Amino acid sequence: MKEEPKNSLESWRQKIDAIDVELVKLLNERAHYAREIAAVCKEMKLDLKKLLESGTFRRWMVPPSALFLLFVVFFIWVFWWPNWFSSPSTRTITVSRGASFNTVVESLAAEGIVGSRLGLRIAGRILGWTKEMMVGRYVFESGVSNFGILRDLRDGASRKLIPVAIPEGLRVRSIARRLSAELGVDSAKIAELCSNRETAEAFGLPGETLEGYLLPDTYFFHWQTNEEQIVESLVAAFKNFYHDSLRARQEEWGFSMHEVVTFASIVEGEAQLDDERAMIAGVYHNRLKRRMRLEADPTIQYVLQDGPRRLLFSDLKIKSPYNTYLHYGLPPGPINNPGRKAILAALYPVDHRYLFFVANGQGGHTFSTNYAEHQRAIRLYRRVRREMQRAGQGG
Repeated sequence: MKEEPKNSLESWRQKIDAIDVELVKLLNERAHYAREIAAVCKEMKLDLKKLLESGTFRRWMVPPSALFLLFVVFFIWVFWWPNWFSSPSTRTITVSRGASFNTVVESLAAEGIVGSRLGLRIAGRILGWTKEMMVGRYVFESGVSNFGILRDLRDGASRKLIPVAIPEGLRVRSIARRLSAELGVDSAKIAELCSNRETAEAFGLPGETLEGYLLPDTYFFHWQTNEEQIVESLVAAFKNFYHDSLRARQEEWGFSMHEVVTFASIVEGEAQLDDERAMIAGVYHNRLKRRMRLEADPTIQYVLQDGPRRLLFSDLKIKSPYNTYLHYGLPPGPINNPGRKAILAALYPVDHRYLFFVANGQGGHTFSTNYAEHQRAIRLYRRVRREMQRAGQGG
């Protein structure tokens, strides 16, 4: 017998090895499907062995073609049969962190999105997607199949974005509470992130905290978005807004960015009307230039333990570096998170001679150039307030 060349033998060995690999794959797949069949039977509360051994099953044994058709119908029902519902034709469920597949199935059934819990559970087990669910708030339309539901839960395709409005002038803790209420996130974790110097340094910001650098706006997030990502989005919005032209303007005033944001937070705390922001900013610029104390009430509200409330004369003596009735210049940092208009007002104030202002009882302020005018404006405001109180009591 002629000896085979060595290279031919090696080729045959490689082919045999490849066949062995394929056999192992097939055996693994067989074991996988056997487990799935067992899981489905358990879900359907069927004892397959007893059923096959029973005389009843043998007497009613169906032909292979009918059995095949039965399996086709079964898989269509499990995976692709539409789930119809109406009034409304779109329905929402929420998948929270740590939610189990069974919990999500119960939520879908409770909202009337799926007609059969069993069918969805079987489909989930066969596909192996029972642990592949993205956190979020999902919107499903009438007619969606079990396969469509499971695919969306795996990919997050039908998650809806949730709008969260952050008003101007809120402090970090208030923003954290609002985000928690709207998105189901941990308010304490957000507050901790924003009150951490390391976080501010990581973002390249000059403050001890992120107070002042969470730009007020309406944001869109998924339900229970990671807290770090939320904070990063708010800071990114500030950094995108505070562009080079604003930095150039700050240098014209001789301010740092931190001083501008601190200044703007005071303007934000005082202004009720949009068209008064630049006027109020002009007053504070004039006071700074004349080496006058700012005497800004919002800085007192910032240090109150029980605020915000009506200020008392004794409050003006509270010992704090934020008390602008005691200390000259700006406080150490922002007292809230100012909006775009307040920041622009701080950088582009109205050029006037006013040094004082007081509320006029109608949402705005009366501006004065000297202390005597200011005192008259205060007396007028107090009279208006008393009349409003009497009118309220009389009503």
